[in-house]
Amino acid sequence: MKASASPRWWQRQWQAWAARRHPASSEQMLTQRTIYVLPSKAGGFLGVTLALLLLASINFQLNLGYLLTFWLLAAALASVWQGHRNLRGLRVRLGALEPVFAHQAALLPIVLHAGGCARFAVALALLPAQRSRGTALAWSHADIAAGHSQTVTLTYTPQQRGWQALPRLQLQSHYPLGVFRLWSYWQPSARLLVYPAPESPCPPLQQPDAPDSPLVQSTAPASSHGQQAQDNVRPYQRGDRLRDIAWKKSAPVLASGHGTLVVRSGQAAPPQQLWLDARATALPDTEAQIARLTAWVLHVHEQGHCWGLRLPSGHILQPDSGAAHLHACLRALALDGLGQ
Repeated sequence: MKASASPRWWQRQWQAWAARRHPASSEQMLTQRTIYVLPSKAGGFLGVTLALLLLASINFQLNLGYLLTFWLLAAALASVWQGHRNLRGLRVRLGALEPVFAHQAALLPIVLHAGGCARFAVALALLPAQRSRGTALAWSHADIAAGHSQTVTLTYTPQQRGWQALPRLQLQSHYPLGVFRLWSYWQPSARLLVYPAPESPCPPLQQPDAPDSPLVQSTAPASSHGQQAQDNVRPYQRGDRLRDIAWKKSAPVLASGHGTLVVRSGQAAPPQQLWLDARATALPDTEAQIARLTAWVLHVHEQGHCWGLRLPSGHILQPDSGAAHLHACLRALALDGLGQ
C-alpha cells in the first residue's frame, strides 16, 4: 500500500508545480524558461558506453579511444543545443472547437507555427488528469516548414456534461540524435461544451391521446377555424382578390345571407407542436431525466417536429424547430443545474 501511494503523491506535486509554472493561456510560445531537458534511455546507454570507453582508454593508454570518447561526447552535447533550438520559438494555439456529447471523442485541433526556422519530429499528447503507471500516451508527430503552420488533431473523450476544461498538452522532441528528451507543457484556457449523453435506445414518445399529457400537446386549434385551416381556407378579409374566394365553400353563406366568405389561404395546416417535459420521463434521477430528454430532442429533430422543452430545473424553451433550436436545447440540457 505504501509503495503504491508514494507515486501518486509525487504525481500530485508535479502536476501542481506544472500548473504554477504553466498557467492557462490561449496561446503559448516555447522559450528557454519553459523547455526542459533530460537524457533519454538511449542517452543513458550512451553515457554508460562513454564511461566504459574512457576507462578502457585510460587503462590501456589508447589515444584513439580518447578521441572517440570525447568526439561522441561532443556530438551528444551539441545535440542538446540543436534540440533546444528546434523547440524554442515554436508557437502553439488551439483551433475552433465543436460541442460533443459526453463519452464521445472530441477533436482538438492544435495549430503549430514554426516561425523563422523549420521544426522536426515534434510530438504532442494530452496528459490525463489521472494517469496510471505504465499507461502510454497517444503521441502525434509533426514536421513544420519554416514560416508555415501545421494543424495536429488530438482526441479527448469527456465524461461529464457542461463546460469542461481541456487537459494539459505536452510537447516533446528527441531531435536530432535521440539521446536527450526535450519537452514542455501548455494548458489551453479554452473550454469545451459537452452535451449530455442521450439514453440509448431512445424510449418511445408518449402518444398525444391524453390532452393533459405533460409530454406531447397539440397546439392546433380544435374549433371550426382549425377545420378551415385543415381545408386550406380562411375567413375573407378586405383586400383579398375575388378569384381567391372559395365559392363552393361560401355557397351556404350566400344562400343564408349570414356568415363570412372564405378564401383559399394556400397554406398547409399548422404542424403539431410537441412539449418535452422532464416530468414525463417518470425517472427520479436528474441525470437520467436529462439523458432521456436528450434522446427525445434528437428524435423529434430528425422527425422534423416543432417542439418545446421543459427542463428539470423548471426552465422552459418555447416551441421551435431547426438546427439552431436543436443546439439551444442541447446547450440548455448540458448546463441545466450546473450553475455554469
